[in-house]
Amino acid sequence: MKTSQYSEAIRMALETVRSHKLRSLLTVLGVIIGVVTVIVIASILTGMRQNIVGLVEEYGTDNIYVFHLKTGFQGPPSREEWNRKPLTREDAEDLRRRGASIKDVGYQAFALFRTQTVRTATESYGRSQILGISPNLGEIVNVVLGEGRFLTPADNLRAAKVCVIGTNVVEALFPHQQRIVGREVLVGGNRFTVVGLLDKRKNTVFGETDDDNAVYIPYRTMRQLMPENKNLLLLVRAHPGELAQAWDQTEAILRARRGVRFDKENDFDMNTADRMIEQFDAVTATLGLFAIAISGVGLMVGGIGVMNIMLVSVTERTREIGVRRAVGGRRGDIVLQFLFEAMTLTTAGGLLGVFLALLASQLLVWLLPAVPAEIPAWAVISGLLVSVMVGLVFGVWPAIKASRLDPIESLRYE
Repeated sequence: MKTSQYSEAIRMALETVRSHKLRSLLTVLGVIIGVVTVIVIASILTGMRQNIVGLVEEYGTDNIYVFHLKTGFQGPPSREEWNRKPLTREDAEDLRRRGASIKDVGYQAFALFRTQTVRTATESYGRSQILGISPNLGEIVNVVLGEGRFLTPADNLRAAKVCVIGTNVVEALFPHQQRIVGREVLVGGNRFTVVGLLDKRKNTVFGETDDDNAVYIPYRTMRQLMPENKNLLLLVRAHPGELAQAWDQTEAILRARRGVRFDKENDFDMNTADRMIEQFDAVTATLGLFAIAISGVGLMVGGIGVMNIMLVSVTERTREIGVRRAVGGRRGDIVLQFLFEAMTLTTAGGLLGVFLALLASQLLVWLLPAVPAEIPAWAVISGLLVSVMVGLVFGVWPAIKASRLDPIESLRYE
């Protein structure tokens, strides 16, 4: 077929869509829903991934996180894991002493899956996480202070009742107040002096990080006031370029200290920034398949609708088809005409779906600024290509049926 014939087929397809606007819209509604679903979910997952990558990089790409339970995005611990003994401060000191590729080791103790209430004379905040930390933790996880100072070795040595608090704690306990460093808060009924305020990190997940709700106190202070909080997370910082060696050394030292036999798996979990991102990708892959399944149903419904309406169109235009065949139109021309009409319908649905997805993503960011949403180009291109393919696949049968009509019988059709 010549270029002019292609242009004529496209023109006729557009004219058919314009002359039946409402019918065309209802026909491709499933295609629109499928495209919108894929693009919106892809935009949210892409935005979240970028934020998480940025966040773990802020905490440090040379860090190894060691805990007796699973960390990162690996799901809940098993029953066997709950029976593991926690890591200890002695483990951290031994790693620092014996690991040639280990630059430093910090630790933090906390109550697992539990928040505490921090108070002032007039305000309270019930979502805070009390963390008993080693003095070097701030340097290991690249803590940024907005005001004041961080905890020092002297604070830890004398078990001082001082604390560094996150932005959410500040906003809840000291609303509209300028000078906060030096004020007192009640932690577990004990008076603590605020010596520093954590600055908000650049990257967040749904607008927050663990730092925002944190109340950092010296480790020895926590051991005195809350001896039941024995869960200890070790943060191992490797020398630059020696993360793999530090990983092997950390694993070997801890296996020896915890008496793990050579033929048994680790009874502790180790994680790094790269591994956390891989775990997140594995989780989001499942969500992506779910989104594809939903959009697939929508596209299938839209495709069946297109096939149905095109079959109706063949019946309605039987006489027109007969005229075209009588004046020399070939079967291939009829097939192409009806295929172009079906593809025009679904492509229009795909374009409308992309527009609505862009609108929905912007609206989502406007209504919920904490929810990241960045539309990837591949999702838009894939949505449009799939919408075109739906028209091609589901338009084949109506097009073939139209081309097989007998010209003489078609001319007689009323």
